[in-house]
Amino acid sequence: MTLVQMHSRSTSTHTGHRTASDAMDAAGPQVWDDMTVEVALSVMTAARTGHLVVCDEDGQYTDLVTQARLTAVRKSSGYTDRVRLRDISDDGGAFASPLTTVAEAEHAMRHRRLGALPVVDEHGNALGVLALSR
Repeated sequence: MTLVQMHSRSTSTHTGHRTASDAMDAAGPQVWDDMTVEVALSVMTAARTGHLVVCDEDGQYTDLVTQARLTAVRKSSGYTDRVRLRDISDDGGAFASPLTTVAEAEHAMRHRRLGALPVVDEHGNALGVLALSR
């Protein structure tokens, strides 16, 4: 069985320079890296989200996958229904510290053309996700 975890939204109300911790949304569904692409797409559909936070067997953040990325993997010539999220991992990809300023995070997201950026603490736990406004 593959587990899915949810985290609640930060309630921090600091003034001045807003940090990633102040601005992030709940991490949304967190899934284990042994989940297949097919199951991950089903979880996304059920959760009505465009991304999933991927964790290893210790619950540590490893990647953020999007619906577009999973769909592209599924359409590739080498795809089988046994492909797992760990097989397509970006080895951690980009993430922000809870203390990263919103301006720094926004700059990194625009520079790297990311629609979402996970906020990860010093222990490797995904706390939330920052998303660019459309």
